[in-house]
Amino acid sequence: MTAFLQAIMDGLTLGSLYALIAVGYTVVYGIVQLINFAHGEVFMIGAFGALATWTVLFKGQTGLWVLPIMILGAVIVSVLTAVIMERIAYRPLRGAPRLAPLITAIGISVFLQEAVRLFYPGAKSKLTFPEIDVVTGSAIQVGGVTVQRAALFTIGALALSAALLWFFVNRTRLGQGMQAVSQDPDTAQLMGINVNRIIVIAFALGAALAAVAGVAQGLLNSNIDFRMGFLAGLKAFTAAVLGGIGNIQGAVVGGLTLGIAESMATQFIPGQFGGSAWKDVWAFALLILVLVFRPQGLLGARVVDRA
Repeated sequence: MTAFLQAIMDGLTLGSLYALIAVGYTVVYGIVQLINFAHGEVFMIGAFGALATWTVLFKGQTGLWVLPIMILGAVIVSVLTAVIMERIAYRPLRGAPRLAPLITAIGISVFLQEAVRLFYPGAKSKLTFPEIDVVTGSAIQVGGVTVQRAALFTIGALALSAALLWFFVNRTRLGQGMQAVSQDPDTAQLMGINVNRIIVIAFALGAALAAVAGVAQGLLNSNIDFRMGFLAGLKAFTAAVLGGIGNIQGAVVGGLTLGIAESMATQFIPGQFGGSAWKDVWAFALLILVLVFRPQGLLGARVVDRA
């Protein structure tokens, strides 16, 4: 029973990380029907932004008060990257065939990876991420289950971010504008809604959540790497499709489901097909199985809409 609960805890931690990134995929897709495969690199740049903020302003400091400023630095860098990406690369291709922005996204992904590798000091190898008091340190034992402090931060960050995003989409004028644009951008523009502004906000929201995920990844692993965005982005996209692409709640459910599935496969599948080496295989096997019987995803693919 303890092993089962431990697997659930590990899965929730991993799934929360996937979900934070997946929401960015699903919000952008819900507004402009675009799969932004460079979103994983926005997550990676957020982690490097947090590290740069700590290095420049607080090197050697480990107090909890440093963490909010690190997160702010990560969010600023990620949001700027996403907004510039949308303005320069995606907006000119908005009316182009869908293959064009897809190829562009892959190109941006490679460009951002190489830019960080070449221009961030020491980024050609893994960089140590600072340990912060309270959210890192010795694990907590709860009934035989080991709970990492950074895992509590990751799960809490997802819960808070999901609640704030729900409030924004459902209770603010900008959120209502997002819903209108996602349903019919031409009609929304005729009604006086600035469609370009709404799209930029969608990119910024996704980037902000990815930045928080980047900080969480650094705290969990104690290091960051310029390649970390590729696989994390791929898994997050899988989570978004699993839950229902374009569905914010689906992205959260898909992320948590994927994380728990990976953890369970690692812990309980015996023999040569089990263990951590096979967790990615089982994750994509789960996606294929779900899509065979429910192509729209667990909660249904839809545009950004009310909960």
